[in-house]
Amino acid sequence: MSPLLHARDVRVTSAAGVLVTGIDLRVAPGETMAIVGESGSGKSMTARALTGLLPEGVHATGRLELSGQAYDLAAARTPWQRIRGSQIALLLQDPFISLSPVHRCGEQIGWALPRAGRAAGVARLLAEVGLPAEVAERYPFQLSGGMRQRVAIAAALAAGPGLLIADEPTTALDVTTQHEVLELVAGLQRARQMGLILITHDLRLARARADRIIVMYAGRLVEEGPAAEVMDRPAHPYTARLAACDPPVTHRLPALPTIPGSVPRPYAVSGACAFADRCDLAVEACRTAEPALAEVAHGHAAACVRPSDVRRVAAPSAAAVPPVAGPSSALLTVRGLTKRFPGSAGPALDGVDLEVAAGEAVAVVGESGSGKTTLARCVVGLERADGGSVEFGGRATGPRRVQYVFQDPYSALNPGLTVGASLAEALRAAGRPRSEVPGLLDLVGLPAAYARRRPRALSGGERQRVAIARALAPGAEMLVCDEPVSALDVSVQAQVLNLLSDLRRDLGLTLLFITHDLAVARQVADRVYVMHRGRVVETGPVGDVLGAPTHEYTQRLLASVPAATRAE
Repeated sequence: MSPLLHARDVRVTSAAGVLVTGIDLRVAPGETMAIVGESGSGKSMTARALTGLLPEGVHATGRLELSGQAYDLAAARTPWQRIRGSQIALLLQDPFISLSPVHRCGEQIGWALPRAGRAAGVARLLAEVGLPAEVAERYPFQLSGGMRQRVAIAAALAAGPGLLIADEPTTALDVTTQHEVLELVAGLQRARQMGLILITHDLRLARARADRIIVMYAGRLVEEGPAAEVMDRPAHPYTARLAACDPPVTHRLPALPTIPGSVPRPYAVSGACAFADRCDLAVEACRTAEPALAEVAHGHAAACVRPSDVRRVAAPSAAAVPPVAGPSSALLTVRGLTKRFPGSAGPALDGVDLEVAAGEAVAVVGESGSGKTTLARCVVGLERADGGSVEFGGRATGPRRVQYVFQDPYSALNPGLTVGASLAEALRAAGRPRSEVPGLLDLVGLPAAYARRRPRALSGGERQRVAIARALAPGAEMLVCDEPVSALDVSVQAQVLNLLSDLRRDLGLTLLFITHDLAVARQVADRVYVMHRGRVVETGPVGDVLGAPTHEYTQRLLASVPAATRAE
């Protein structure tokens, strides 16, 4: 079958240097190809090069063939306005970026449709994505995250493109909404025989949804092949290490495997394997020449000089986690908590009871809108409950004893202050000296020199470590962590989860962990509370609840988790 898209020698360059180095891609009609890799690997930059949406000062070269028609990516007259929408559509992670906040949803979907019959076309597209016709009259801010993404899909497909590029389309969604959106895209893809490029850092998702997988690292294509072959029998050490970092939902590990170091700038590496400094299989040949992509099996290729030596990192055995009874003396006690927001259809919290013992880790899981974040904010005093009580050690919670770790560390840190100044400010508020800043940084695994850096100079994982250090500055006994790893790459996520586990062990820290990721809950928690529509519907030891759930809602959550192996 002739390819729908064939991109040859795609290179992306900025003033600093090369960002993407000579990528070749082929996508057939109806095929799903996933591009995976850590942040900085070049995934999104490749997608933007294929759609003519590169940032100012960044340029692409190479050849793009779409449905047999060739285009020069470097040509000034490449007709991107005609190509985008009618031949290629781009679906972004955050629909707020792709949708205008000042236009109704129907208007935006209809922009690509002819005037004659536009209203009927909008209604048809909304029906295709599972939304009622009245959504056309709403603004994006009036919709849930899942509904906004459905509107963005309808707008992207309005002109009938043959190829959809979905850039992290479900990263911010809970597991059931993610499943629904991906099932929707798969159904539309089958009906239209549309090609799909799925860009994701979720390896389990790529394994479950893609026909083929491409692995990128530091702007280079390091492995490609059938999804099952690449994920189950990786031929590049990076792929193997990345797969090993993915937390299992079936059992708990003593510690999650991690990849030391970070992704280098693509232009900072030349004449060598870009992964060599992080690879325990590296030999002299890896540092003297960049390995070429070579076939290791039919349709499976890797850029490695030792593909036969690469084995999937052995999965650590399950941790010996003793059965956990309910806490005998609770550090945190929540009783009958209620909360209703003005204009909401139902209560955010409806009589919630929760207990956490000293030194215990408790996870609260559920979909968006289940009430888990409202519960967390009421615990620390960021929201005032309408009724019920929150006690810490038998008394009302104090601001220093319980600290909050936010999902987005960048918004939690003052961008105008250095890391050291932010930590010193938190120490000063607790009556502690600035001299403790190096000790706080050491506690979260960062060098003392990081005190001179500003948040923008840090990676996502480093920023989250600083946010944790700031939360520890007042001498907190308990951290309330609200989705602290949901936006991080799987390798960085593993590092942060291991850090929290170490702090719990070394400091006797207590954790209340809010997450929609059941695999993360399995690794971090002793016990779990499952919330649905403001109520706790199931609770118990995490192994029991996630291993043999009794409530239909918990069963549905688990069924939505992408399988470790792809169902053919």
